[in-house]
Amino acid sequence: MLALQIVESVPRYLLAKALGRVQPAVYWNGWGLLQLRDIPEPRLPNGEWVRIGTRLSGICGSDIGLITLHTSPTTSPLVSFPFTLGHEIVGEVTELGAAVEGFQIGQRVVVNPLLGCVARGFRDLCVECARGMPNRCLRFREGTIAPGIMIGFCRDTGGGWSPTFVAHRSQLVPVPDALSDEEAVLAEPFGVALHAVLRNRPSDDETVLVVGAGIIGLLTVAALRAIGCRARILVTARYPFQAEAAARLGADTVLRSRPGPALYRELARLTGARVYRARFGRWLVQGGVDRVFDCVGSSRSVQDALAVTRAGGRVVLVGLASDPGGVDWTPIWLREVEIRGSMAYADDVLDGVRDSSIAHAVRLMAERRVDLGWLVTHRFALTEYRKALETVTAKGSSGVIKAVFAFVG
Repeated sequence: MLALQIVESVPRYLLAKALGRVQPAVYWNGWGLLQLRDIPEPRLPNGEWVRIGTRLSGICGSDIGLITLHTSPTTSPLVSFPFTLGHEIVGEVTELGAAVEGFQIGQRVVVNPLLGCVARGFRDLCVECARGMPNRCLRFREGTIAPGIMIGFCRDTGGGWSPTFVAHRSQLVPVPDALSDEEAVLAEPFGVALHAVLRNRPSDDETVLVVGAGIIGLLTVAALRAIGCRARILVTARYPFQAEAAARLGADTVLRSRPGPALYRELARLTGARVYRARFGRWLVQGGVDRVFDCVGSSRSVQDALAVTRAGGRVVLVGLASDPGGVDWTPIWLREVEIRGSMAYADDVLDGVRDSSIAHAVRLMAERRVDLGWLVTHRFALTEYRKALETVTAKGSSGVIKAVFAFVG
């Protein structure tokens, strides 16, 4: 079968790193680490696993970061090469292991891609998995399968950028008939946003800033409103179509100001803060918003998030896959700003129910507390991957919000 894989190759890495900035096509034209390859289907590791036929698989920002070599190498011990990309997946069960019950051939499922202790065959869970935090699992390199934080980063499981892959029975979330494939494929990124919001829920009297109106930023706005949060939500958006989407999902104000001083002045006008020019091109904001969800992860966005958060406020870094540098961390000590990370999804409490945030995402969509399917704006066949990646990396001209690889009509 054909699969889009990341391979381990120092020469390819160096070539793409050197040429990619001036010729981005190098990343996906066969010279970089991304390769379209004919590979065998992955086997079921044991009877607790199932085979899934991919219906739709999303193109995630973390996938783009890997392909374009912007991801921090710190996480490299937690992958195993070659791995098939694709962790935002809706599919259907095509093969059941002997120990799998409660699922049927042909059933549609969303996959929670985390490969924590349970998926790796451990009965004595690590301390993080025992707490319901498999996103922090201490055994991503151990157990019955090769290293990998998730499906889509592990050579033994395959991933959604291929017609079929394997998943542990514990990773499956049934898809209600009422949900379209376009809605279901968003359960994973919506789960990312829900986890960040539920672990850092603002009070209704707060002013919240969501930095970035890409898919995670938009889903963070959707998550805030879906759980009933009535906080004032401000969103930064680069393009008009993103601004329209943010407003549709419940943002109170969408800011089109350029990052840096122009944004600081606009936020000062909205919050009553004061902006001062400091020495050597630096800026100081006194006052600001109560809480920031940074959904971009660039050096500029982290800098802006810290700068505009009020004293004692909180900055949440939502699933960042990049490696920001050159950030002035002064606001953390000067104004005692708290900074927290949010990684993927976990067991979170919503409406008095503890469940994985991906399961909560499916339930919220099924209950029509949020409408998200329209965010899938582009579909591509796997063989159109070069066109797909060109589209996703040119948002301003393409108008893409979420692009997917489609294996069904």
